[in-house]
Amino acid sequence: MTGGPAVPAAVLAGVGGYLPPDVVTNDDLSARLDTSDAWIRSRTGIAERHVAPRGTATSDLAVAAGRQALRSAGSPAIDAVLLATMTPDHPSPATAPEVATRLGLGNVAAFDITAMCAGFVYGLGVAAGLIAGRAAEHVLVIGAEVLTTVVDPSDRALAVLLADGAGAVVLRAGTPDEPGALGRVVLGSDGTRGELLRIAGGGSRERQSGRPPAPGGEYLRMQGREIFRQAVERMTESSRSALEAADWKSGDVDHLVAHQANARILAALGAELDIPAERQLTNIAHTGNTSAASVPLVLAEAGADGRLRPGDRLLLTAFGGGLTWGATTLVWPDVRPGR
Repeated sequence: MTGGPAVPAAVLAGVGGYLPPDVVTNDDLSARLDTSDAWIRSRTGIAERHVAPRGTATSDLAVAAGRQALRSAGSPAIDAVLLATMTPDHPSPATAPEVATRLGLGNVAAFDITAMCAGFVYGLGVAAGLIAGRAAEHVLVIGAEVLTTVVDPSDRALAVLLADGAGAVVLRAGTPDEPGALGRVVLGSDGTRGELLRIAGGGSRERQSGRPPAPGGEYLRMQGREIFRQAVERMTESSRSALEAADWKSGDVDHLVAHQANARILAALGAELDIPAERQLTNIAHTGNTSAASVPLVLAEAGADGRLRPGDRLLLTAFGGGLTWGATTLVWPDVRPGR
């Protein structure tokens, strides 16, 4: 008796990233907020962040990053576009179909994924499922955000953290034992803690309340102390599950690529996983927290500047509101970001 056909694995075939040109430094923020460069650096690890100019939407950043990833992969025919974002161009319809059209991909499947900062890792899991089920041969997964549109300018905690950007990868059908193949994608959520990181206004809950919109309800609000604890705990446990599925130990990991939430979370996560700072890839100092875009942006930058080399073992993990979290592993293939 013979087994059935092998289940295709999702293999990284291309990567790209885009940061808008405008830069806001800590000194710029200190001029209008009760803060300082030293305070921001010590609490977040951020020195500057990129912001989208007036008139630039999430789809614009997504198209730029997606185009780079497609070029990196050799411009294959794409079967599906997944856009991870918490800042879509419009509440409805989804932004992904517009991105697919502007990239010239035709009438492909395209939809948004709303898992906040964990959205890109969720997108990897969904793409892997489409490939395993033979619904797609090539999938473009993009994380893109214009987070500055949901930040209260007077909220010191979030105004210094959040920024804009986009990153993307192309996944193709391949075999589990080849470089670039995703390991098990571990995903989780906890809806009982959704209030910890939330935009309360603008949805059906508010509209059905019978009350006028609350002032500031359009802005993201965060309970920072508990978010810190949850982020470290959830990324640690999902990372350990992904490592176990890959039959790796922490010492086997060449690079930890975690959501760039803030430097203190990254340090605490590394300590929990026994992965020191020199084996972590970060870019938060010049990008800030770009939510769903952060993990692919790190991959694109590290792939371009030589920090990532073929054969390196990577552990990817992210945490976001919802609460949502996830992790996966891969061996870096011979891929360079597109231009």
